[in-house]
Amino acid sequence: MRDLQSWLSRLEQRHPTEIELGLDRVAAVASALDVLTPARRVITVAGTNGKGSCVRTMEALLRAGGHSVGAYSSPHLLRFNERIRIDGREVDDGQLIAAFEAVEQARGEISLTYFEFTTLAALWLFKQADVEFALLEVGLGGRLDAVNIVDPDIAIITSVAVDHEAWLGNDREVIGREKAGILRAGKTFICADPQPPASVIDVSGKLGCESFFIGHAFSLADGEYSLQAEPALSLGVPALQLPPASVAAALTALAVAGELPGAEQVCEVLETLQMPGRCQGVRWQERDLLLDVGHNPAAANYLADWLAAHPVTGRTVALVAVMADKDLDGLVEPLKATVDYWFPALLPDNPRAANAEQILAGLAAAGVAGEQVADRCAPVVEQLPVAMGALGREDRLLVFGSFFTVAEVLSEIERLGGAE
Repeated sequence: MRDLQSWLSRLEQRHPTEIELGLDRVAAVASALDVLTPARRVITVAGTNGKGSCVRTMEALLRAGGHSVGAYSSPHLLRFNERIRIDGREVDDGQLIAAFEAVEQARGEISLTYFEFTTLAALWLFKQADVEFALLEVGLGGRLDAVNIVDPDIAIITSVAVDHEAWLGNDREVIGREKAGILRAGKTFICADPQPPASVIDVSGKLGCESFFIGHAFSLADGEYSLQAEPALSLGVPALQLPPASVAAALTALAVAGELPGAEQVCEVLETLQMPGRCQGVRWQERDLLLDVGHNPAAANYLADWLAAHPVTGRTVALVAVMADKDLDGLVEPLKATVDYWFPALLPDNPRAANAEQILAGLAAAGVAGEQVADRCAPVVEQLPVAMGALGREDRLLVFGSFFTVAEVLSEIERLGGAE
């Protein structure tokens, strides 16, 4: 196949299930490809929320220090190419096609899921580029995720919260143990969850990891980062757009690896560091939008705190579309004190998306008054101009609930001429 979209369509349809946790199949292909060691040093990041921000922070800091870096994250917003970056640049279609062809040849008769296949492609690209660091974001869980075929030098868990219950369980202890599956005996472990489950602490202890827990070994608060290690470290940091705990974990990982740039460079990087779809501000049609891919209660709590710390003089209006398997009332409840009016929206092309009845029931269960909710629940692309039309010049529109929701809005903005 000569074009990327044909490859992606084929991968989506090939395997009987979208998710099949387990490492035997993907590890066998990785061995055939010789990508089990994709870089000289590997840092793997798991977590319910904040792992993409942690990867992005480490990537920027390592590049500022002159290192070659491969970064793998998921999902993407607008282009699949966003998932794989080498030295800060998304890989192009030609590179991806070459990687897919290599994986296809190596797999033989072994069936791979979309995520397994594309993870192998990322590892192959990093090996071909001979990067110094590979930064690998876990897709789901940790222990049985395809990324976990690679042994990391440093493992990071950014947070542990209830999400993806069908696959990971419905309590933090079980989920924490799954995420702790990325830890390796005697290696470095960094935990940015301020209240880590006992299961995570237990695994790190049994494996004899050199462990660093936020609030104990390191912290970031009131514009000051500190690390209680040898040698101890303290430096001022600017106001952050990304979650402070994720940034703190990134700083700690590079500090203990001996690769953190100087204080001045760190500040320069953090001052401008942003993550697409994470508290992303956009000015469009003379109105302010805030886009956030948050889709679980923990993410909503962080978003609510961010909104409270960045008030507007007008109203905050929300456009929300979610997946049916998410805790919608738990997602809405933290935000109801900040959001003045709600536009429920649909993602009709996504079979996992919540329908109008489910969204309205979730808003009601969260205690949102009926008069605060728009009468019509419409597809995102139809609801967006309605919500924009309801905004005054001092208001802002919050778009959240799913990667798919933010992607649809970004695509529509791009289609209509782009942000200002």
